[in-house]
Amino acid sequence: MSCPHREQLAYLRPPTLSQSVNREECTQCFDSQDLPLGVEVCLACFNGGCSGPEKHHARTHVQKSGHTFTLNVKRRLKPSAQRSADEEPPAKMTKLAIVEDREEDKYETSTVVKCWACDAEKGLEIPDAVDDPKVKTLVDGVMHSLSSARQSEVKAWEEEILPCEHTLTLQQLANGPIPASGLAHCSACDLKENLWLCMICGSLGCGRQQFGGLGGNGHGLAHYEATGHGVSVKLGTITPEGSADIYCYICNDAKLDPNMAVHLSTFGINVQKLSKTEKSMTELQIEQNLKYDFSLTNEEGKALEPLFGPGLTGLANLGNSCYMASVLQTLFSLPAFQARYYNNNNDNNNAHAAACPEPLPASCVECQMHKIADGLLSGRYSHPANYAARPIPIGGALQHPSPTPVFQAGVRPIGFKTLIGKGHEEFATMRQQDSEEFFTHLVMVLRRDAHKYKERQELDATAVFAYGMEQRLQCTQCKKVRYRVDAADVVSVAVPAVEVEVEAGKDEEGKTQYAEVQLTHCLDALLGSEALEYACPACGKDVHALRQTKFASFPEVLVVHAKKFQLVNWVPSKLDIPVLLPPSDTLEFNEAHLGRGLQPSETELPNDTAPAPASAPASAPAFNAAALAQLEGMGFPTIRCHKALLATGNSDSDVELAMEWLFAHMEDPDIDAPIVSGAAVGAVGAALASRDNPEPSAEQIGMLVDMGFTHAQGRKALRETGGSAERAVEWLFNHPDDMGEEEEDVASAPAPAPAPTAAQAVVQGSTEVPARYKLKAFVSHKGPSVHSGHYVAHIRVGEHWVLFNDEKVVKADEESVKELKKLAYLYFFEKVVG
Repeated sequence: MSCPHREQLAYLRPPTLSQSVNREECTQCFDSQDLPLGVEVCLACFNGGCSGPEKHHARTHVQKSGHTFTLNVKRRLKPSAQRSADEEPPAKMTKLAIVEDREEDKYETSTVVKCWACDAEKGLEIPDAVDDPKVKTLVDGVMHSLSSARQSEVKAWEEEILPCEHTLTLQQLANGPIPASGLAHCSACDLKENLWLCMICGSLGCGRQQFGGLGGNGHGLAHYEATGHGVSVKLGTITPEGSADIYCYICNDAKLDPNMAVHLSTFGINVQKLSKTEKSMTELQIEQNLKYDFSLTNEEGKALEPLFGPGLTGLANLGNSCYMASVLQTLFSLPAFQARYYNNNNDNNNAHAAACPEPLPASCVECQMHKIADGLLSGRYSHPANYAARPIPIGGALQHPSPTPVFQAGVRPIGFKTLIGKGHEEFATMRQQDSEEFFTHLVMVLRRDAHKYKERQELDATAVFAYGMEQRLQCTQCKKVRYRVDAADVVSVAVPAVEVEVEAGKDEEGKTQYAEVQLTHCLDALLGSEALEYACPACGKDVHALRQTKFASFPEVLVVHAKKFQLVNWVPSKLDIPVLLPPSDTLEFNEAHLGRGLQPSETELPNDTAPAPASAPASAPAFNAAALAQLEGMGFPTIRCHKALLATGNSDSDVELAMEWLFAHMEDPDIDAPIVSGAAVGAVGAALASRDNPEPSAEQIGMLVDMGFTHAQGRKALRETGGSAERAVEWLFNHPDDMGEEEEDVASAPAPAPAPTAAQAVVQGSTEVPARYKLKAFVSHKGPSVHSGHYVAHIRVGEHWVLFNDEKVVKADEESVKELKKLAYLYFFEKVVG
């Protein structure tokens, strides 16, 4: 049968360099070009769709878009295609090199053009369509373009290393050339690799083991601590082109030295005669994070059993993506997310696919969440690697004749990561990120997206995390009180670091050992009371007040964040502090943990903005002593600390905000000007804060209006959040009753009814007590710092624990689980009914 529409193919154009071509897999499920049916690539918009009988996303796209031509792409791995795991990266690397593999060298690929106007069910094949030169150009353009997945990878991997003030103003000591023997090994030990040369005095020291990859005793760091010489170069990474690993101990980061060749010549080193002999730090970190494994053996050394089936699908590591994988596995183990984004008959999934308002599924958060849910929960992709030629198992563990376990290949959530990280300065990169920050970001993105589907907001899966936290403030003199309720999704608890006095507090690897801490003690500390200095608006003077924190409501799923990444010498560091859970992994909260708001016997404090009594003398503001001490301890002048506190709330809980304000306003011409006293202080504080609240643009307001908010609401939210669109959306969700009118807008209008107080604010969650919770999952981190290491998730499935380590899904060893629970970073507790 010939196609009467084939002449229309001549009007289609190949993809441009900026267009995404989804030829590797369907944009709405993980069916790929490596499966028997291949992928249907739309020749008009280059969307990728599957043509299987269950999903038929290609057919749905044709019906929605009216695009009638697709290119079916199938791919099969050649038997001889192998790649060495130890392949040496290129000698010169200013960025991590992503080498585009030649598909023709590794795969056999077949393509055929289809017309869906002729066959609306599966498309009519037009095998001779490529005989037309214009059609051949179109097909070649699709096949030779940088695929959407690869395009995202290359862009995200790009990371420029910049100079710092210490490399730009480097002052060297005139110590003369260094003989060859002085560059042979560390000056303090016999190590001959992982050597770092001090760019100031020429001292040669070995690196730290966790950073060097080849072993190290940290003598380079010891030299910095003893002398203050902060800039070093890794000898084995120097190339004739003048590139090398430069590390600034003062900045605690990799940096660039634009005059490296000149600086090295001071020590008699000619870079043009050197060659790269060791992997760079970037290469080592990426290699480490791609291969980083939690133990996949039990204490007897026996390999843990791989698991396959629905809910047991792995997520392939995209390179530093384990923080995302651990969070996604945990979320989709929860009934709320399973019900919202996945069900076995696919009615919910297909209903959205047919009605999706986005032109392309790759740009739709809802579509990508359905795709992840199908990939993780269906079991269709949960099978051993290189298993495509055999039937795909549904449920149960597979038995293998080989004694070596065969793990999964895992689905690759590239499209999801690209979309969720779009526009975010951290999550759009391939750098390692914080799993708790990603969880918070993802919840915010899902809530923002759900606002488009008002008729389905009651299905918001993120509501299971929502709760309220009440703060009660009472003046110790007049006894009046004020209540404030904040909406939250994560309970962040401080974990006290108490070093163990055994062998100077170090273990056999030289790591500091910390005393065990009870999780319940951390929660009690959060929910305790504290005394603070307070300018009481009722008393009209400085007094002491008591602040008490309690739950205003309890969530369905309690997420506890153990704050183990802490500042050590003002550098973010991870502390392996063991946290002990209660017996049976359960938590219980009772009436003593629940706040009930303003009581009949209590009198509420007046508003802080009320004018002081006329007789009150002008005085300097009362600054939070704890916050001020922390800021001054960082080396900031007192006057600047005062201004930062005024601009950010003057609270010890806002020290980080105050520090960020200081860094952002270091160049202000009046940063060191005195602060006026008395009533003008409030105006000064408002003025300081308003510097970060510029008038929002029409485009920003329009984006929020498109989401269903009013112009006034959008304007106020952006002003309240310093112009941040993401924070503005979150602010709007937390202030549903705020219509956005500001004083200048309502000056001539009748006085409105009083706004609800914080104690009356509506928050999600339950106020029933007792509230009991049992541990469902926990996310662990292994590694030395925030920017490196590896995250995994342990999830309770039935009566057993399952370890999700990227693409590897195994039955966890019970003894290992007990130990790893202590070092977890995020805990997910499900509420127990009854």
